[in-house]
Amino acid sequence: MRLKLSIVVPTYNEAQNIPELFKRIEDSLRGIPYEIIVVDDNSPDGTASLAQALGGEEVKVYKRGRRMGLTSAVLDGVELAKSDLIAVMDADLQHPPELLPKMLEKIEEGHDIVIASRYVKGGGVRGWSPIRKLISRGAIALVHLLLPRTRSVKDPISGFFLVKKELVRGLRALNPSGFKVLLEVLARASYSSIAEVPYTFTSRRRGKSKLSLKEVVNYIHFLLKLRRAGP
Repeated sequence: MRLKLSIVVPTYNEAQNIPELFKRIEDSLRGIPYEIIVVDDNSPDGTASLAQALGGEEVKVYKRGRRMGLTSAVLDGVELAKSDLIAVMDADLQHPPELLPKMLEKIEEGHDIVIASRYVKGGGVRGWSPIRKLISRGAIALVHLLLPRTRSVKDPISGFFLVKKELVRGLRALNPSGFKVLLEVLARASYSSIAEVPYTFTSRRRGKSKLSLKEVVNYIHFLLKLRRAGP
């Protein structure tokens, strides 16, 4: 049976979340042929081994020798994918797998990219402090300022999206260690139509957030690099 969807999940120390993630993906995609590609950056908590043990034929695990970053992990996952449609999501359970069927519907309607959005009607965030909300809004405002092509997108920094493989395959990462893969796609890929579907982003229930001042600085540098590179 031809696979309809390849789900690329970059991981680092997500062993606590893998069992629930796999179960929720399975429940959400019943009747839809899919595969999960876990790209793990040598997590010391045994994420890769657990994913391999829990996964059936629909799970591939690619364990890299060191921590190489989110963008390169996604691109490596895309190269391993057998489907023409790629979903990218985190393993921390902040991205609800239950949204995947709706995202697939939007692709089937003719869109090239479907973004799970916190900032369209019906979406939102829960459990964030006012400062965290301000940082997120400021990050989006900066994207719209520096990358005019993204201005029609309400949540260009979402980490949960579905895209046609042809738009991502062969994309040379300007920032392989970066954490906003969607930005590279929006800024540099050739696409015609984008849809956003609402979801509520919640705080991590297990594990630690990876947001830090260093990440914020890297983000700003990355935007400037994307602006200079152009489409």
